[in-house]
Amino acid sequence: MLSTIALDTQVIKPGLCTGCGACQGMCPYWDSVDGRTICYFDCERRDGRCQRFCPRMPTDLDALRRQFFQEETILPEIGPFRGLYLTRAADESIRANAQHGGTMTALVELALKEGFIDAAVLTRSKGGLNPEGTLAATPEEVRACCGSSFQVPPTLAVLNRALREDKYHAIGVVGTPCKTLAVYKMKGNPLPDNDNHAGNIGMVFGLFCGWGLDWEGLRTLTARHAEPEKVSHMDIPPSKYHSLELRQGGETVSVNLDEVTPLVRSGCHYCTDMTAEFADLSVGGARSADGWDVDRKWNQVIVRSEKGEQLLKLAREKGVLEFKEVPETGLDKLKGASMGKRRNGEKYLAELRK
Repeated sequence: MLSTIALDTQVIKPGLCTGCGACQGMCPYWDSVDGRTICYFDCERRDGRCQRFCPRMPTDLDALRRQFFQEETILPEIGPFRGLYLTRAADESIRANAQHGGTMTALVELALKEGFIDAAVLTRSKGGLNPEGTLAATPEEVRACCGSSFQVPPTLAVLNRALREDKYHAIGVVGTPCKTLAVYKMKGNPLPDNDNHAGNIGMVFGLFCGWGLDWEGLRTLTARHAEPEKVSHMDIPPSKYHSLELRQGGETVSVNLDEVTPLVRSGCHYCTDMTAEFADLSVGGARSADGWDVDRKWNQVIVRSEKGEQLLKLAREKGVLEFKEVPETGLDKLKGASMGKRRNGEKYLAELRK
């Protein structure tokens, strides 16, 4: 079966595509427009990188985990696990522009300075709208990517182009669970006759993710409640708030989540991974008994690999991150939330197979 036909029939048409960009940046056949993956031409290859790397094509996840992580560290609820931490960037200027505590920006910047990576594939957006993938090679370029977006850009197209150029040999990648899974598929499924230089991937930084939103739908929704060009930040607080927050100037506008959930991308309904299980380190917003006003300024970090452990230890030693104690129930709550998303995704997948 031709690779483009396989992706079209098994991923695009059923609505499984995540828009991650793993199929792009390698040839002129695949592209993305406002978060929608499109194919310009049929391909004659029967086994291509686009098909092998797509996170929605069939994958033996257990085998992939065992290939890259120590089996004794793998927890059934959240994947490879070497520790859970609550952290935030020590640098106030990073925190000021961050989604939460700025941990991800501080870690990627440290990894770049200390030689863990020599460049990083990141997402850059203004206020959360119209994001784009970018390759950062300096601390200043890393900091320019502070903040988050609920639109999903094809960031991995940037990675594919960087790998093809073979200029950087320890590239860091920051991405949501679908993107980090695709990166590990790249690392684990090389094509000997068509090398994608996956050995040039240095570290993988995962982002906790509930879902992404339709590009045009989010732009329209934002325009109904704020001036899009003036929005500097958007966030979704814990479920009890049932809202999307838009920060405009010094004010915050709350949008009822009932207006937001219809915009969830169809492919996100089938996702079973909340915490980016395929990564060296995974970072999300903090959850504790201190409440949202405190938690919104902190992150929770899962260490998954030895390299991730080394970087977090260095961040503590150099004072790059501030740490505070994880609540006794922190890990159990994280496991419960993760399993909730997994069950929901499996339910949608079962309905799809009927």
